[in-house]
Amino acid sequence: MAADSHPPASLPTTAPVLTPPLPPATADGRPRPHGSQPARPHPGGRFRAVATDLDGTLLRGDLTVSERSRRALGLAVRAGARHIVVTGRPVPGCRPILDALGYRGLAVCGQGTQLYDAGTHRLLAAYTLDREVARAVVARTAAELGPLQLAVVTAGLDGRFVVGPGFDRRPRRGWGVVEDPEELWSGPIEKVLLRHPTLPDAAIAAAAERAAGGEATVTHAGERLVEILPAGVTKASGLRLAAERLGFRPEETIAFGDMPNDLPMFEWAGYGVAMANAHPSLLAVADEIAPGNEEDGVAAVLERVFGGAPGGAAPVAGPATADPAADSPLLSPASGGHP
Repeated sequence: MAADSHPPASLPTTAPVLTPPLPPATADGRPRPHGSQPARPHPGGRFRAVATDLDGTLLRGDLTVSERSRRALGLAVRAGARHIVVTGRPVPGCRPILDALGYRGLAVCGQGTQLYDAGTHRLLAAYTLDREVARAVVARTAAELGPLQLAVVTAGLDGRFVVGPGFDRRPRRGWGVVEDPEELWSGPIEKVLLRHPTLPDAAIAAAAERAAGGEATVTHAGERLVEILPAGVTKASGLRLAAERLGFRPEETIAFGDMPNDLPMFEWAGYGVAMANAHPSLLAVADEIAPGNEEDGVAAVLERVFGGAPGGAAPVAGPATADPAADSPLLSPASGGHP
């Protein structure tokens, strides 16, 4: 295994070996009827974990969490469930949001490349992307599609978003900008982001998947967010690590998401809830479709499942957080911070 595949030496614990996500299944092990809607509310007493994506799911478009959503998460916690954030954002991009929520538990960050203890601000596990593998995948993808615009997220608690030539016409505050693409590969990285000047994300992701050939994970995390990750790393692998540490099982987990990068998490969890604004691929496999993120869809489901007010009945008191974008350059979807 190449050196880049190992966690940085400074980590307090060694990351375990990854395995692929589990196949879709119901709690009793039977294949899940993809796309089906529940005939009645799922019994909430079985849920010991509530796994939520951030962007497009728990967060509203202004990057805040509503008072209603905060109350619904508190309802779940008081019923004995844990809230587990599972996001594509690296730690620097999600930490202001977690702090504003008063979140002190484990969070799966960076699409599963980081298992982060928000209470102690430590990485419990981390995975870096082999740079030679990444360069080869990029080269093969470019050979099929033509020149690509690239960015990387560097490794570690203080990882940076570094963009190459042409990635964005208006680089944001805090981004690293390099003129020579070779500089993108100068240090350990956790993921690579790909853009093409004319092709849609789906075409880029499909070509990158073919180019990876199992040597790396490719995921589509949001608009103009096609990412290359270490092989075997997904939101499911990160959630599995959290479950092993905290003692909950897939069938005890309800998961919320909105994009294709949430598919592995839905396959692992006992019950998957897609937002109404979700990507068609996620809507097709969800056990339930909730109202959109702007309508507090996560709260609507949690209120029903954990015995609170009927979905949609709780008043919305407005955003409960300060604007987290003010302090972090990694929060924008364009920065690679989207789920």
